[in-house]
Amino acid sequence: MLQAGRHFLNSESGSLAPILAIALIPMIATLGFSLDYNSAVSTKASMQNALDAATLSITTLPTDTSLADRQIKLQESFAANSGQGTAKLDGFVVAADGTATINASAGFAMPTNFMQIAHVPTVQIGVASAVRKRPALIAATFKVDKISGYWDKTMTLYGTKFGETLANKLMKISYVHNRYGDPKGYGTSNVYTINGSTETLAQKQVCTTTTVTSFYGLPTTTITQTDSNGKKYATTCVNTMYPATGAGAVVDVKDMDALYLEMKIPNPNPGLGGSKLPKGTKETLRSDDPVTSGRLFIDKVKTKASTTVDIFTAVPCNIASSQAWEDGGSLTNNTVTDADFFYTVTGRCGFNKRPSETVLTQ
Repeated sequence: MLQAGRHFLNSESGSLAPILAIALIPMIATLGFSLDYNSAVSTKASMQNALDAATLSITTLPTDTSLADRQIKLQESFAANSGQGTAKLDGFVVAADGTATINASAGFAMPTNFMQIAHVPTVQIGVASAVRKRPALIAATFKVDKISGYWDKTMTLYGTKFGETLANKLMKISYVHNRYGDPKGYGTSNVYTINGSTETLAQKQVCTTTTVTSFYGLPTTTITQTDSNGKKYATTCVNTMYPATGAGAVVDVKDMDALYLEMKIPNPNPGLGGSKLPKGTKETLRSDDPVTSGRLFIDKVKTKASTTVDIFTAVPCNIASSQAWEDGGSLTNNTVTDADFFYTVTGRCGFNKRPSETVLTQ
């Protein structure tokens, strides 16, 4: 059998061997081209994933980053994600309302192995990505409306910057009861912006209470109360803004990845309940703590129990939101009438670093 095969191949009169050899050439070429094609498909998929990741990554850079620096970061991220070739930032446009549109592309001349037989040394691979980033909260203005209660308390806004783990104080509202003895209790509130260890007063509200024989003829802004003995109280609150034309404590949050509100009630009035809070009362309330966030009211609606409040979404863009805390006592009615700590917060939105507002559109 072996000898017959050799005879067939060495036969000068036979014609099948040359034909078979010639037929194998396109078969081998087709197989080789298929391998190059599959390699190109795999390379393109890898490049697309790398470009998508790189495009998304440059949306979290500081808002004042130049286009040239974004281009550098785009290429660095593209390469770090195993992208082959060169990435290009084709456009980075921020509209007046803060909406950002980002377009990027990448190209790579992939060397071939088998296609070189057909004089095709490289195959050009191109991918593109498009991203749309919605406006997000970049600043919030806090202004006290009214605060009541026998317990002194402090509400603080904390923020954590991108790439950091330590939360910093950004704004503080402190309240001290005036100890007058009226049923609800009012006092003095101060609103501060905080930068590091520096506190800057933005608003001072002083509420003064007196007893009156009648509520007739009092200004409409007067807070009136009557105790169980029929004694009448009139409270007047005066706001002073710093500067005089200010709207409250303006807090820059564009570089913040996370925000939360905290209210602390360190002690009730020692003369009205001792040195400890009543049993079951929470001394510290936080918007990011599902156990205590339900004491926060947003536009008169009580936060759902066992939820974490995202302050970025709790403060709407470019409109005022009326918010309130029930400061640690009982939620008798489960309505905003239970609350003691009322303030207005107004959001300003624009382009910021938060990745959660980013959507890959291509």
